[in-house]
Amino acid sequence: MIRKFFNQVFKRNAITHTADAQLRIIPSGKHGINRNLISPCALKVAHGLQKASFSAYIVGGAVRDLLLELKPKDFDIATSATPEQARALFRRSRIIGRRFRLLHVMCGNDTVEVSTFRGPLPDDNAVSKIKNYIDQHGRLLRDNVFGSQEEDAVRRDFTLNALFYDPFSEEIHDYLDGYADLKAKTLRIIGDPVTRYREDPVRMLRAVRLAAKLDMQIDPSTAEPIGDLAPLLQNVPPARLFDEMLKLLLSGHALPCVVDLRQRGLHHGLLPMLDVILEQPLGERFITLALKNTDERIQQNKHVSPAFLFAALLWHEVLAAWNSYKNSGEQSLTALYQAIDDVLSSQQKNIAIPRRFCSAITEIWSMQPRFESLVGRKPLRLVSHPRFRAAYDFMLLRNESGEMDPELATWWKRFVAADPDNREKLIPKPASTRKRKKRTRRKPASDAASAKQTPASAGKEKPAS
Repeated sequence: MIRKFFNQVFKRNAITHTADAQLRIIPSGKHGINRNLISPCALKVAHGLQKASFSAYIVGGAVRDLLLELKPKDFDIATSATPEQARALFRRSRIIGRRFRLLHVMCGNDTVEVSTFRGPLPDDNAVSKIKNYIDQHGRLLRDNVFGSQEEDAVRRDFTLNALFYDPFSEEIHDYLDGYADLKAKTLRIIGDPVTRYREDPVRMLRAVRLAAKLDMQIDPSTAEPIGDLAPLLQNVPPARLFDEMLKLLLSGHALPCVVDLRQRGLHHGLLPMLDVILEQPLGERFITLALKNTDERIQQNKHVSPAFLFAALLWHEVLAAWNSYKNSGEQSLTALYQAIDDVLSSQQKNIAIPRRFCSAITEIWSMQPRFESLVGRKPLRLVSHPRFRAAYDFMLLRNESGEMDPELATWWKRFVAADPDNREKLIPKPASTRKRKKRTRRKPASDAASAKQTPASAGKEKPAS
């Protein structure tokens, strides 16, 4: 009923590239996907949908990564069932989303995202019939129009993400030559690039991230409008922009992504780091080291703290504001906290950094001056701080970039490596500059009285009465 209603209201016409879509079925003997690499939860959900007479395919990045012999982070399923129909099949599931409704199916600790095949966007006349469907910039605000598998393929972002894998027949359904583009290492957007970027400006960031991550070239027609449409990113909700930037920075290829973002003009209004790279020599080295270390840790499957990463990327903005406040007469610590407030408040307007990250970022920054004080028990108190390790690694990064005294960093390395019982011996003893006064022993009162007697009087005897 819902589908018929939208068909009548929107007079749906498939978008330009639907006419060019042609189904190609790629058998398992050709593509070589190993079905055993698919999560049991995804297989269970696909089987449940197909058993209920619905179509169900593994789609998107999972199929792409399996073809590239990469390990997928998650598995998404596209189906002909509506969210309500799919919800009725799985006990542990819930419908989420407003822009486009999705179903999350939980199997133990795993979650599989199930989406209904999407239909084409309404034409311009139909858009005016429903308020708040597309904004004045062309950005899609609501997208709950359902359609066929072919229409769903055309609605996806890039051709290599529009592949449908049936885990039971083990065939790939390819409507837009995505398999050929993947083999040619070409990233190509589906449909008119300008229209698709206006629908969702985040696709520009995604193109840069995927090209760097998959070692692919962006198709010239896909790349051409990016520079001109970069200002559209200012219309993206800050929370969503933060999520997409975090994916980019934790992709394991953050450094080439950042360089590409800068070259394509996508840096304005995102992070100051992208401006700092060319403006401050010290900042360029610091950020390059931070991104390089992050990429190396991710490629080695080591943990990376988003708070640490954003603290590094925003540090030179804090440093500049801190020096400015100190030059205006503020005390050092007060100036530092004012600089921190300024930088984080400014970033919230562009990228909504969650509060749990902001508190950690603030602690990492505010602990930096404490590394310069090596007297008394201050180093011991600093080592016991819960956030010490992150602040310590941050200090070492500053040292490696040439920002601080290398002897200070060397001392801290020895101090941290030392046995806790011997650390106190490494703390330098303060050299006293006060002159100690010579203390004289106070004589008893009886001795003082006797000392007052003169030798002459001491020799006289009291006359007899």
